[in-house]
Amino acid sequence: MTSRLKLALLDAAWTTCGLSPDCLGAAWEPYDRCLAHLDPVELESVLRGLLPGQGIDLRGTTLEEDLLTHVLERVERRLGRARFDHAVFTGPARFREVAFAGDATFDHARFDHLASFFGTSFSGNVSFGEARFHREFSLHGAQVRGHGRFDRILVAGDALFGEARFDEDTSFRGAEFRGFAAFDGTAFAGDAAFRGARFRRAVSFRAAVVGRIAGFDGLRFHGPAYLGPMVVGRRLSLSDVRACGPLHLDTGGCRVTLRAAVVTGPFTARLSAAEIDLRGATLTGTSDITRKSGRLRVTSLDNLDATTLTLSGADLRTCGLGGLRRPEGLRLSECLFDTTPAGVSWCLGWPPVRWWGRRVVLADERLWRGWPLSDPEGRDAAAERVRAKRPGSARADAWRASATSQGNESHGGRRSAQSLDADWLGSLYERLRPGVRDAKTSTDFAFGAMEMRRLSSRRVRARVLLSLYWLASGYGLRVGRALGWLTLVAALAAGTVWWAAGTRPTRHRISQHPHIAVVRSKAVVSPDPRALHK
Repeated sequence: MTSRLKLALLDAAWTTCGLSPDCLGAAWEPYDRCLAHLDPVELESVLRGLLPGQGIDLRGTTLEEDLLTHVLERVERRLGRARFDHAVFTGPARFREVAFAGDATFDHARFDHLASFFGTSFSGNVSFGEARFHREFSLHGAQVRGHGRFDRILVAGDALFGEARFDEDTSFRGAEFRGFAAFDGTAFAGDAAFRGARFRRAVSFRAAVVGRIAGFDGLRFHGPAYLGPMVVGRRLSLSDVRACGPLHLDTGGCRVTLRAAVVTGPFTARLSAAEIDLRGATLTGTSDITRKSGRLRVTSLDNLDATTLTLSGADLRTCGLGGLRRPEGLRLSECLFDTTPAGVSWCLGWPPVRWWGRRVVLADERLWRGWPLSDPEGRDAAAERVRAKRPGSARADAWRASATSQGNESHGGRRSAQSLDADWLGSLYERLRPGVRDAKTSTDFAFGAMEMRRLSSRRVRARVLLSLYWLASGYGLRVGRALGWLTLVAALAAGTVWWAAGTRPTRHRISQHPHIAVVRSKAVVSPDPRALHK
């Protein structure tokens, strides 16, 4: 009686071995049996009929090492269309330097021992969908000119893909690697998709090249992961990744996405001329993102939960920091921020003329004030990101829209809208400032915190005192302003003294000489007292 599995395979379109209902091997004419169930004479007859470059059908066949070796030697290690679906390799499967002129399929195949495709050439497509490798799997130095499919494969031993070449898109979706996985020097001309794959031990992509998109979405790293130094043409996507061990990224010239990623071990990223998106990520270990060369632009940190994250040389001009769950855990070194508008500006409010001192500001404050971002790239997206999930942001935006269209917002309504977000911005500056390593930026953050405190003050007395403090010395942070006021006061005092000395009336001086008194420039000689008594 034919089993259900055999019936299902019959529906898939090949004639199975007639010797046993449990044998799923493809039958060979005229014996109506699979290659494994032919006697030596029949097997030799079949092998004599094989030619180099000829297609071969070994689907469902159980292949021992000797049988596989005889077949490959008969075709001089050159095969055409090769079908090994559901085949069982009970011994080592050595396809070393075999040339497949057509498509090759190993879907659902089982390899009980070593599976070696070292230096193998695939002129067409190759598929190992849901194949099972109980030992090592080596595709080192192989070349695939068509599409490569390794979806849901299981490799119990080490997987070696070093120096392999894939000229079209390659997919490892849902694959599981229980041993060490090496993709060092591997070149993917198209996309390399690893969505939902699992790496139980260490994995390495050193010197790997991906022409377009390297997709690691939903991947699970249970051991150390070394993604680079590698070259990615368009995007390196690590969305929804879970990494239990150290995760190292080293790439450039592309976009790096870690949305909703969770990294519990150390995280290190060395990027050059790249963009990185950390929206919704969770970094519980020590994390470090460093710019190697070029421009490192951070596009989003919204809902980022990082215990300790160091950003070195990052461009944060369009990236809002208000969405950070732990702003105090951020360390900033040599980062690029936006600045206040240059020159004199006019407005309908009070004061009508404003001149802004040059200082570093967050993109959050610049957008809250309605200033356009100095960096035109990603301006609209940055505005949406910064305003999202901010206390009172909807009311503040509504107020700004009304003020822009009508131009006659009342002073009381304006203060209410400003107080709504100024307090939040001041708290953000205060929480970020301890992690700033640049002295000037730290000072500007302290200035920004005091400025937001002044704008959010609801008491008139406190607001006046803070305004005077700002006017006199820039909250004690602008030495030049204090010296300027001191110089002005000294100049006014000196001018007052000079003016007072120049307008004082002339007084006559009287000499107190005992014998001569000078009055009105005339000398009067007083008589000698001794002469009066003579």
